Amino acid sequence: MKSIIVFAILAMISKTFVFAQGYEIKVKISNLPGQEIMLGHHWNDKLYPDDTIKLDKKGQGIFKGKTPLHGGMYFVFMPNKTYFDLMIGDNQTFSFETDTLDYGKNTKFKNSPENDAFYQYQNFIIERQKIGKELDAKRKEAKDDKEKTEINKKLDDLGKEVKDFAWKLIEENKGNIFGQFLKATQEVKIPDPPKDANGNITDSLFQYRFYRSHYFDNFDFTNPRLLYTPIYEEKIKTYIEKVIPQIPDTIIKECDKLIESTRKDKDLFKYMLLTLFNHYASSQIMGFDAIYIHLGEKYYISEATWSDTAFVNKLKDRIKKLKPLLLGKQAPNFKMLWVPKEHFIQAKTDTAAANNPHAGTFIDLYTSIKAKYTILCFWESDCGHCKKQIPQLHEVYKKLKPKGVEVMAVHMIGGIEGKKKWIKFINDHDLLDWINCWNPYEYKYKDLYDISSTPVIFVLDKDKKIIGKRLAPEQIEEFLEKLIERDRRLEKK
Repeated sequence: MKSIIVFAILAMISKTFVFAQGYEIKVKISNLPGQEIMLGHHWNDKLYPDDTIKLDKKGQGIFKGKTPLHGGMYFVFMPNKTYFDLMIGDNQTFSFETDTLDYGKNTKFKNSPENDAFYQYQNFIIERQKIGKELDAKRKEAKDDKEKTEINKKLDDLGKEVKDFAWKLIEENKGNIFGQFLKATQEVKIPDPPKDANGNITDSLFQYRFYRSHYFDNFDFTNPRLLYTPIYEEKIKTYIEKVIPQIPDTIIKECDKLIESTRKDKDLFKYMLLTLFNHYASSQIMGFDAIYIHLGEKYYISEATWSDTAFVNKLKDRIKKLKPLLLGKQAPNFKMLWVPKEHFIQAKTDTAAANNPHAGTFIDLYTSIKAKYTILCFWESDCGHCKKQIPQLHEVYKKLKPKGVEVMAVHMIGGIEGKKKWIKFINDHDLLDWINCWNPYEYKYKDLYDISSTPVIFVLDKDKKIIGKRLAPEQIEEFLEKLIERDRRLEKK
């Protein structure tokens, strides 16, 4: 008999343990009998489904599963395509009831203190927003500055009341998902900058440095639960785009910190790596390809176990092609057939000259061009963008040539027909005074310089190191003028 009782107790304990590993959320929604509703979770700015049930005639149902839900912010999606949010943390056995009239005011929870606090906060905010709108309307109609000042004081007090209430709830909900979420939404308080005896600020960067170093004080980006909320990605992207200096080396260091700090949770690590990698893979900012290459080499190729072999191999090839073209690298050398201006003038009316693909002299980038700065331009005479930008580049060249700037303009269309188009374009636009060249025999330079569309422009220094790339003509002028002015000031010292 004792053994039977012991067995029954063990069975009950086992059943309770298994149940505790899953979730059971009882639902009652008035005015919604026999309808389907869905439970899903937030993932940054996206919504994903987790469970669907059909309510009975009384509007009751149970979301139930053997596997626990990931902690985070969830939603209940209604038949009328509206939804309301709820928090799911460690305790996944609770119930709630509501109606379709007012989710905020009419939703009541049992056995879920974090959701009680969540809805208390939401209702508080809604009421304070109403008061704020009323005060703002009165401020617009204020008769004098005194009345405006009084209203502004009330608005400031209202803002303080909201902040104080938020921090009160954060203290009361330490450790649960609502407390973690609410704290993550609070901006860090920045102290006033230091001042001297006369009230003058002695450190103009103090507040920026403080904000940067304390940016994540309230937002624990190593907490995987916050990934299941609408705020995670925006917070990370704001940091890498607006808070830290937009310098590749600085960004690389910060990306490393973010990625390394998420290693304890595989989903968080995957998210962080994918987000940063994809963000910089698509960046059009000059020099940011160095960040993409760094993330690909250091992390993605060896640690993105979720990625297929074909993609990883393509990434390896892509990195191999892009690394020699990073800012600061010496541009790959190549030989081109330089065609002098006399030949273009002759070929305009001389068919034999126009049909001669061998006219000119071979030159190479390193030894044949002696200039303080070299603009290396790859273009095609029948390219729509080139038709507009090449003449613009020539106008820039005329201004900068006296200041030590040379242009090596590489025409990329081969064959006799390609040469005829080239001759016509050069003569029509009077582009005879810069280095016009091509290579009718081979096109390896296209791979060397990763050219898939035209025009492609690189700016090189006197040592043929890449200092600018993929710039438009108007950007090149401003870019080089600043460098030339810098050189002038240095020479004076």
